[in-house]
Amino acid sequence: MKRLASLILAVMLLLPQAASAADLLVAQAANFMPAMKEIIPAFEKQTGLTVQATYASTGKLYGQIVNGAPFDLFLAADQRRPAKLFKDGLAAEPFVYAKGQVVLWTMKKELCAKPWTEILKDDSVRKVAIANTETAPYGTSAMKALQTEGLWDSLQSRLVYGQSIAQVFQFASTGAADAGLCAFSSVFTDQGRKGAYVVVDKAPEVIQAACVLKNAPHAEAVAKFVDFLNTDEVKAIKSKYGYK
Repeated sequence: MKRLASLILAVMLLLPQAASAADLLVAQAANFMPAMKEIIPAFEKQTGLTVQATYASTGKLYGQIVNGAPFDLFLAADQRRPAKLFKDGLAAEPFVYAKGQVVLWTMKKELCAKPWTEILKDDSVRKVAIANTETAPYGTSAMKALQTEGLWDSLQSRLVYGQSIAQVFQFASTGAADAGLCAFSSVFTDQGRKGAYVVVDKAPEVIQAACVLKNAPHAEAVAKFVDFLNTDEVKAIKSKYGYK
């Protein structure tokens, strides 16, 4: 417990310094990172404000927020956690900012001529990366697809867990896993284009909600950023990375 308390204190000491160095501090679910790395520069260019984003799994970011981390805005990969922050009086009413999809991605392009269920049964696919099914919504969605197809139990010995959906793609793209149950957005990155993918059609659509935190240190900046998320420019960026 002492070690945990020390770790939380260290995070709390570091985050305010980061917040003071930027005009806006965003807690961002890792799956949306490719799109956000275009959205933030566009916003900064238009407004002259600086944005610092922390990328991690939704569950980890939620844990930091309830422990007092001074973020202005939480962009999650689910609806449940922003809704809970709102219910608990820690955030304003959530809004949906993106809808994503799970895909099976691999560097072994020849495999993708088959359905995703058959790829997972292929003898050459020894390790399959999946995001933490408790803290990462894309991991939860992937798990539900595997359960629907009766593959969840048989794959247990071959699953490699990433702490975020970004780490899952890293495992698959570096060869640490033969395939990964990834976010569709990863397909459109430079590394993603080097492999191939099949849409996991049985995975529920991942509806991603955001909320402005009640104790946001930079209220004016976060209001401008929320407005910016609704612009045609951002809609085009989201579409580019496969988001609805």
